[in-house]
Amino acid sequence: MRRREFAASLAAGALAAPPGVLVGAHCWMFAAKEPGFDPYPVLEDIFRELKFAGVDGVELMHQALLHDDSVSKVRGLMAKHGLPLLGSSYSAAMWDAARRGAILDESKTLIQRIRQCGGSVLGISVGDARRQKTAAEFDAQAACLREIFRLCREEGITPNLHNHVYEVANGEFDLRNTLERVPEAKLGPDIGWLFRAKIDPVDFILRHGRRIVYAHLRNEKTDGKWPETLAEGVIDYKAVGQALRDTGFSGALAIELAHESAFTPTQGFGQSVRVSREYVRSVMGY
Repeated sequence: MRRREFAASLAAGALAAPPGVLVGAHCWMFAAKEPGFDPYPVLEDIFRELKFAGVDGVELMHQALLHDDSVSKVRGLMAKHGLPLLGSSYSAAMWDAARRGAILDESKTLIQRIRQCGGSVLGISVGDARRQKTAAEFDAQAACLREIFRLCREEGITPNLHNHVYEVANGEFDLRNTLERVPEAKLGPDIGWLFRAKIDPVDFILRHGRRIVYAHLRNEKTDGKWPETLAEGVIDYKAVGQALRDTGFSGALAIELAHESAFTPTQGFGQSVRVSREYVRSVMGY
């Protein structure tokens, strides 16, 4: 949507948001340039800027919650800025059976710390093998996921399968094989990655709607690059919002902005998220 169209939609007034749907923000834009993509060193910036942006909560990345003092640090920032933790994303090579023990140990620590910080969401990326996985690797991936789901149940955390391109490429090959083996899995699709994979986000929501408990929001420009805010781009977010309502969505949404490596921001991340939050309210109705 162009800036002019966005301004007109704001002037027309926001849609009525369904009750209980939170709109938070993922911390990727802050972590992207940190060593190891670890947002821990910039946690203060994350909470301060996202408080300014007016979102309902913060989604961290697992690296931030694996530091020894992470719980006390995150809880202190939550109290200081009056901004809750929604949860965390987590990525690991779950298809590799040799790594399962280490992954489950790490997952247990992460899930417990999400709960200790008052969060309730775990977004899971199963890992990209850089090729199509074998049947045995999908079996290993499913076994790992079932154990993570069990750990989540024990701590009252809601897991969801997050997607990049690789999970939904080739007719949703990776995701389809996962769901065949773990039919109870819930989904937390990334609308921007779906679009980049040439998957119609509205069709995806309508097909998988009952599984969707979370979603990441990002946009894409006509040149195939990510814009500075959600308010610029070609994804039909009005239709996405309607599809979520049509399928009875009652989870949470997270704005996840990403910038191309050569892009120089024209404003602070907090301001970009603030503009994006208003866009979600006015165009999607959340």
